[in-house]
Amino acid sequence: MVRVQTALGLLIALTLPFVLEDYDLYRFTDAIVFAIAILGLNLLTGVSGQFSIGHSAFFAIGAYTVAMLTTEWGMSPYLALPFGAVSGFVFGFLFGWPALRFSTVHLALATWGLALVVPRILKAPPFDAFTGGVQGIYLDRPGPPFGLPLSDDQWWYLVSLLIVVLSAFLIGNLMQGRIGRALRALRDHPDAAKTMGINVALFRTTAFGVSGAAAGLAGGLAGLLADFVAPDTYTIFLGIALLIGAVAGGIDTLRGAFVGGLIVEFLPDAAGIISKTVSFPVYGLLLIALVMLMPHGVVPGLDRLWQRLSGDRGRRPLPPHS
Repeated sequence: MVRVQTALGLLIALTLPFVLEDYDLYRFTDAIVFAIAILGLNLLTGVSGQFSIGHSAFFAIGAYTVAMLTTEWGMSPYLALPFGAVSGFVFGFLFGWPALRFSTVHLALATWGLALVVPRILKAPPFDAFTGGVQGIYLDRPGPPFGLPLSDDQWWYLVSLLIVVLSAFLIGNLMQGRIGRALRALRDHPDAAKTMGINVALFRTTAFGVSGAAAGLAGGLAGLLADFVAPDTYTIFLGIALLIGAVAGGIDTLRGAFVGGLIVEFLPDAAGIISKTVSFPVYGLLLIALVMLMPHGVVPGLDRLWQRLSGDRGRRPLPPHS
């Protein structure tokens, strides 16, 4: 069933750029960007069991890396995007190392602090010559190459779709492979995992690094899509929104990241449609209803509903990384 859903979802995704208006397509591209970052959170929180509400910081680091490489060094955006992922990995790995000493509550506070500090640093006077300070940096996003008959929004939607598919493939392999098994063992039975010789520091910091890389890649792509990066774009609210998307979609599933990206992008719109005057409280009520109806996330909830409707109650549960 998972393969059928994946193939159907990919088919729908490939048809969107040819049936939607540019603005609507841009919104879906934004949802894809959020899905890339959420894939990293699914590995970090869903598989590794480490908690972060500060991934907006890695998002910002990747965005500014790509922005500075393309504007100051004249690098092609396509070549700069991998460096956004590398910068996110480096900072995630370096942050994850001292975070090994933290409990879940203290780790949440540390990532919260990180999300507050990074925007301040980006607009601080000692760095504004490189970051543009509060005014940010304007980027020049290239159009479709080779004279392809596509609009800019169509082209970058397809680029984003390719990136998220590759990201899901790589992170999915990590979840299913030796690293994923080790991280689950550390999450569920840390003492037993240590006695089996699993290097706690290496695996957990690697999870933080890979998660930071996904956020950095998403941040670089988001900066190119908006043609602009600025410190106040990457506040703590972005980090919270990413975590909401990860949990609401399905914290330990690959497919949940795609649903989570759609939730981050479009659920506030749904709240605004219900009530424009009190949209924020309505947004909170929608999240509460979602968690109560599907406590494990939308994707696991729909999987269980499908099994009940199909009468296949005795079937083995779907793997958590699906």
